[in-house]
Amino acid sequence: MSKFKAVVFDWAGTMIDFGSFAPMGVFVKAFEKFGITASIDQARGPMGMPKWDHIRSMMDDPDISAQWQAKYGSAPTDADVDKIYEIFVPMNEEVVTDYADLVPGALDTVAYLRSNNVKIGSTTGYTRSIMERVLPRAAEQGYEPDNLVCSDDLPEGRPGPLGMYQCFVDLVAHPPSAVIKVDDTEPGIAEGVAAGCITVGLALSGNFAGKTPEELAALSEAEIDAIRQEATAKLKEAGADHVIDTVADLPKLMDQMEAA
Repeated sequence: MSKFKAVVFDWAGTMIDFGSFAPMGVFVKAFEKFGITASIDQARGPMGMPKWDHIRSMMDDPDISAQWQAKYGSAPTDADVDKIYEIFVPMNEEVVTDYADLVPGALDTVAYLRSNNVKIGSTTGYTRSIMERVLPRAAEQGYEPDNLVCSDDLPEGRPGPLGMYQCFVDLVAHPPSAVIKVDDTEPGIAEGVAAGCITVGLALSGNFAGKTPEELAALSEAEIDAIRQEATAKLKEAGADHVIDTVADLPKLMDQMEAA
């Protein structure tokens, strides 16, 4: 019997959407509609946060804030964030299924957890309306977690612990030390840390690498390792107890933790 009762996965960049591409272009296009130029790097910076908070963080970027001030005569307010958010969500709903393929090895990891009677939870920075598009696509591919907590389900999202607390209740999984949180972003790791869970960061499948499997495969081992080391440093700084390349590596890590 496993010492772990549940594993809670993030979605984009973790279980689906290798490279975490679905939101990127939408953020850029949403800002464009207001005459503001945002880069992909600026869009990737706050990844993992609830999407309203993500937009607020982008608005606080000195370059974007200065553009807004020049165009509209004042610093961007929360009401301005609301305006972009209202455009962003339906745009993201429209494209998210185009990026909903499971990460290679995800189903093998699910099979490993099921065979060990470990429950599978999930949290996400996506809204419920966005995830309603994703869930059927994931199910078609064989992935159906035991619960889902979305960014707009609770009064407070990442990096706070409420999403994980909801998972404890939904999955009847406790204490926190018996639950593993797996994520590719700093806010997602911080969510697990805040709840007292064991945290596992993903270095190559998510936001930090920002590459498709094919793009990664075209790189040299040295180039891949440079990406791995940079992502690992940032995830460890956010509080990750362990960092692996992708969810495909989780069973081996769990076997090591079981034996420790």
